[in-house]
Amino acid sequence: MADEEKWRLHAIVEGYVQGVGFRAFVVDWAYTLGLTGWVRNRWDDSVEVAAEGRREKLEQLEAALRRGPSMAEVTQVKVEWLAATGEFRDFRTRPSA
Repeated sequence: MADEEKWRLHAIVEGYVQGVGFRAFVVDWAYTLGLTGWVRNRWDDSVEVAAEGRREKLEQLEAALRRGPSMAEVTQVKVEWLAATGEFRDFRTRPSA
């Protein structure tokens, strides 16, 4: 079924997104939506997300990324849709890159 097909959302979130609980916000959303993958800070002050799951759940995560937690100021979200690889077992924070 098309509904059950798994996708990967790869996103770079720009703006005031570090030091405001953004990674914890993403982890909470991912767990709530039943997604797997990771989130990390990047050297350029952006946040990177790779998440896998059903497209509708990933679209909900994307909407959350565009809002961010209350202290964040998201200016841009660059999104790439890819085929899921199934490599993740859970959703976690990765070290900064």
